[in-house]
Amino acid sequence: MIRRSFLAVRDHLSGEAGPGLVLMAAAAAALVVANSPLGLAYDHALHVKLGPLGAQHWINDGLMAIFFLFVGLEVKREVVAGDLSTPAARRLPVIAAAAGMIVPALVYLAATGADPALIRGWAIPSATDIAFAIGVLALLGRRAPASLKLFLTTVAIVDDIGAVAIIALAYTSGLNLAALAAAGVALVALFLLNRRGVQALWPYLAIALLLWAAVLRSGVHATVAGVLAALFVPLGEDGPLDRLEHALSPWVSYAILPVFAFANAGVALGGAPLWAPLPLAVALGLFLGKQAGVFGAMRGAVALGLAEKPEGAGWAQLYGVGLLAGIGFTMSLFIGGLAFTDPVLVEEVKIGVLAGSLLSALAGYAVLRLAAGSRPG
Repeated sequence: MIRRSFLAVRDHLSGEAGPGLVLMAAAAAALVVANSPLGLAYDHALHVKLGPLGAQHWINDGLMAIFFLFVGLEVKREVVAGDLSTPAARRLPVIAAAAGMIVPALVYLAATGADPALIRGWAIPSATDIAFAIGVLALLGRRAPASLKLFLTTVAIVDDIGAVAIIALAYTSGLNLAALAAAGVALVALFLLNRRGVQALWPYLAIALLLWAAVLRSGVHATVAGVLAALFVPLGEDGPLDRLEHALSPWVSYAILPVFAFANAGVALGGAPLWAPLPLAVALGLFLGKQAGVFGAMRGAVALGLAEKPEGAGWAQLYGVGLLAGIGFTMSLFIGGLAFTDPVLVEEVKIGVLAGSLLSALAGYAVLRLAAGSRPG
């Protein structure tokens, strides 16, 4: 029995559910540590200086730049040769993702009463955590049709594009023009490498590192450098993009995102209650705003003849996907750290993100499990 249990756990970790399960475990570990006698040591470790940056800054500005590089590679592949390569394929995911970013922001602003002290957090509930959401969906196994997994992945990828744009435009201040000029030179160098058809990876990675350093000093968030660098990595059969994406995938799924979760999800639960304005607004934005935006946009787009439903998926299952889109977690925590510098508000954001994401995950799983035997309609 022990062997069977071990094999079942191994299969889950090595399959589509693996990254989501590891992410959940890292978040749970952070909560346990933060609310234990080790809480002070945990907080101290995150603020230890390692060269020019603190440990948490290295994670949020350094490791997450690698995550966004991976996201950029994935986006380029899907737009150029994948599931977002045609207007018809893009239509429904783009509409659903756009509404799934706008409606949660409106719910957040309504719940906070557009309080000037909290208004910078409007984008926190607009994000979807692709690893967590796909991980929950993968736990359903064959009960979830392949088209549903593909659709949720595509919505999350479009959502990631929107999140990068928000980070670049809404959370940039105090621009350093000299650093921006250096970043521009690095981008030109990447462009020239691409135009010359260079297939070796190391020149792209070397210039990407210089780009990251320049963007870090520019006032634009350093993670944007990852996405920009990815756009210039050549795509082709077994080309640099495929090789780099394949190499980064396990590191992103099983190291970078769990480390980020452990460093950012630890919150002392004796702090502000969930019904305080900020955590409540974040939780409502994720749970109510996401499902209303994503599912409402899907129903409207199909009713108006703008797009077609994913093949083999019923409306109940698509509602479940709308719920899973409310799992903001990694991206919501990340944007929350950009929106607020006050440690008290950052802790409140964490409470709202954890509550909204957990509620969305449980409700989405329940709806999809119940809808598994229903006929598409």
